[in-house]
This record gives sequence, C-alpha cells and structure tokens, in this order.
Amino acid sequence: MAVPDYIRKVPRPVNTIVEDNGCDGPNRFAVRERVSTRYIPGGNPQPRNGRVIGHIRDGKFVSKQDTVAASVPDMLSYGASAFVRSVTRDILDDLMEIYAIKDAYTIMAVATLRIIKPSIANSRLSSEYSRTFVCKDYPGIGMSSNTISTFLQHIGQDGKKRRLFYQRRAMKVAADHHVAIDGMLKQDTSIVNDLSAFSYKARVKGCGDVSVIYAYDIEAMEPICAEVFPGNSIDAVSYRSFILDNDIRNGIIIADKGFPPVRIIQELGDRPDLHFLTPIKRNDSRIGKNGMLSFDGVLEGIGDHVLYKKACIKGGRFLYAYRSARKAAIEEADYLARREKNKDFAGSKYENKRSVFGVIVFESDLDIDPKTAYLCYDERWMLELVFRQYKNDQCLDRTNEQGDFSLTGSEFINFIATVATCRLIAKAREAGLLNKMSYKDLMDDLSSAWRMVDSPEQPRTDDGCWVHTITSVFEELEALGLSIPVPDTEPKRRGRPKKEPQEQKPKRPRGRPRKNP
Repeated sequence: MAVPDYIRKVPRPVNTIVEDNGCDGPNRFAVRERVSTRYIPGGNPQPRNGRVIGHIRDGKFVSKQDTVAASVPDMLSYGASAFVRSVTRDILDDLMEIYAIKDAYTIMAVATLRIIKPSIANSRLSSEYSRTFVCKDYPGIGMSSNTISTFLQHIGQDGKKRRLFYQRRAMKVAADHHVAIDGMLKQDTSIVNDLSAFSYKARVKGCGDVSVIYAYDIEAMEPICAEVFPGNSIDAVSYRSFILDNDIRNGIIIADKGFPPVRIIQELGDRPDLHFLTPIKRNDSRIGKNGMLSFDGVLEGIGDHVLYKKACIKGGRFLYAYRSARKAAIEEADYLARREKNKDFAGSKYENKRSVFGVIVFESDLDIDPKTAYLCYDERWMLELVFRQYKNDQCLDRTNEQGDFSLTGSEFINFIATVATCRLIAKAREAGLLNKMSYKDLMDDLSSAWRMVDSPEQPRTDDGCWVHTITSVFEELEALGLSIPVPDTEPKRRGRPKKEPQEQKPKRPRGRPRKNP
C-alpha cells in the first residue's frame, strides 16, 4: 500500500523508509532502516531493509521503545529473601549433592517462598517468585501450579534421595549434642490419600490428621529429619519405622503418656543407645515416695523460673521433676476460675492441687543434666509451632496435592522451611531484634526493603540502590549482616579549638635598674 505523501515528508532519520502495514493504530506507519544494497546482475541495485526503528505518529517520528510486557522488573523485594538465603547455603549444598541442580533450586525456591509467605498457595508462587530476589537467587524455575504439583509428586516418590539427604544432616550433628525424637499431628482433611486418618484426638475434633515424626538437635534447636505417617498409626509402630528408615542409633525418644516405657523397650530393645524420656501422671505414687516435690534448685538460662529435682529410682531409671512459676500461676488461675463458675470450691481439694500446679515429672533410663532433660521436652513446642506454620491446607486443595506422594513431597519442602525458620529465629534472637518485635513483624519489615536488580552483590546502606527503605529497616538489615552500615564520621567538637600552650618569655624587671655604689 502506498504511503501518503504527507507521511513521507515527516522528518525522520536518514537512510530509512516508511512502510504502511494497512492496519489502523499507533504503529501503522513503520520506519525501517536501510542496512545494505543488493546488486543484481543485469538489473538495478535493490535496497535491503532492516529492523523497525520507530513509527510516524501525529505528524512526527517516534522512536521504538521496548514494550512493557517484554521488559523485566528493575527492582525487587530483597530483605526477606536475603535473610533466608543467609542461613540456607549449606542446605542448598547438601541438596545439590543428591538432587539435580534445577531440582535443588526448585526445592529451595518453594521453601523460601513458603517462609516469606507461610500461607501462600501454589497458584500464587509464580507471582511471588517474580517480585522477590528469589528469582535472582534461584533463576530459571517454572512456578506454575501444575508444574509445582507434578514436581511435589516426583519428590514424594523418590524416598531414597530424601533418606540420603537426612543421613547427610544426621552425620553433621556434633558428637556432644543430644538428639530427640518426637511426633506431632497435623490436620489433613483429604479424602483421597491413605495418610489422612482419624487419630484418637481427631475423633473429638471431627477431622482427619497425619502424623509427623521428627528428630531434632536439642542444642542447635533445629530438626534433623522427618517422616509422614497415617494419623491413626500407633506410636510404637511409627517410631520404630522412623528410626529404622533413617538409621537412627543415638537419641532420646520424647514420648507421650500413652506410650509407656515398657512398650518403648519392647519395640526398640535392639538399639541400646536409644533412650526415652516420658512424662508420668501427677498422681503417680513414685513422686511422693522419692520426694520429687522437694526441689533442689532453679534452672539457669531458662526463660521462665523453673525449679528442678532429680532422683535415681529402682531399676536404674531416673525421675526428673520441674515446677514452672509461670505455668503454675496460669493453672492456678484457671482452676479458681472454674471453681468460681461451678460454685464448688473446696479448701482441702485446693490445697492438694496447689502443690502440683505447674509441675511435670519425667521418667527416663538416661542419666543426664536436669537442664538438658527439661529442654528436650519444653523447647519442642517451638518446633511444633514452626512445623504447623507450613501445613498449607488451602494449596493442597487447589492443586490436587492430596495424593500420598504429593503430600510427602510437600512435607519434605516444609521440613526445609522449618529448618531455615529455626535458624532465622536463632539469628534474629542473637541480634537482639526479637526483644523489640515479633518474628512475623521482622519478616514484614524485611520484605519492605526493595533493591535495584542491577545493584552490587554486596549491599551497602549508602550505595544508592535501595528503593524507599526507611531507617528502622536499614537498622534491622545491618544487625542481621545483610547490609554494610555507613561508617561513623568523627563527631564535631563544639566550641572554639583550644590554643596550644606557648613558651613564656622571662619577664623584664619593672623600674630602673639600681646603680652600683
């Protein structure tokens, strides 16, 4: 189609032509550059046109710009993803020793996004991946919901690689550290996998559960390995299978009251280096016989004021008794509130109850320090809270991750997220940040720290590559070692500078000198 004369007369770069594509719109008249001339034997030379460099629009030449859809973001959320990456480099190294690099990257990318957004559904992973530095730390990962669903199924099917990963972690546990083995129930409403079942507690709640057995390092306070079992699985069977599958030979089994020591010994008698620590009922006669309520001292380095008592009993076993001042006050207040509501307070019953408020007594076949025994049981609740944080029930429903293998694969990534979260909490606590705010508020603050994509790899607070980051967030980044702080300048001295003392000349005597007689 011929180009109108008034269009051809619009000033444009030299060595260009105008083409009419015949379609109405802002890009109808395209301006192409001429790149060369082709010579034809016996004919006239023919010009060779190149790429489109602009368009004629509204009577003027407009140079071509990249379309918005084809461009990549020049700024991304940096703080939270950098915090996670700072504590997970060794985990990525272990994964790459076992999995293909792309699979290891996918595992770490999904785990990191679940840490940043604990309730995120798989359908939202792609958008969150594209707006954070996770896409720079682990590039080239497909994050569609179907891709992740298929990937989780493959991870769940390959139990051999998961066990190799857990064994590598178990080998790194320090020789003087204690390993505890515990279990927990996680709600799962699936009707198509064999792992969701009604446990004893779940029948009261009216929903199914899955059982997660895990081993954790008491001193490091992070899990070593974990495995998913049906919710109605008997503790003795689940614990034995978990120990055999992961080849655990040293540790302390943290059992509930429904898993008596006799049953533990029967199930695990072939592993003499495995021990147990299980609570006993408050009305157990051995508490009174051994004077377990006459405490010996107060545990040091515990967030609460906890009295303790240790005693050796018949059969070479030990009793460990503790009384928490905080828990005692809560239990007493709850007891009195119930008596007030029911109008059935009795002084004699109150006095009998009063002595055991906040008390817990354990039986064990292991002679250990009372503080270690207390931490085995007390600090596990923090781990259970972290585990439950990544249950992702809603994303399981939306992406058909209700099969056995998909659920197992999802729990494996949740395990990675749990290990990382334990380290994040420990690092933030060491930096003193959790004395001022909650862990959730800290992660929200760090997520607000955006940074330019082409910025230097080692961030500095004054490098000019941050996007609308406030001073308090800079202080958090610096405390966590995620940004190099601005060097302190020498403070200015107030007032006039002092003059250096000068040598005083000898004073001349006043008056006329006396004449000699």
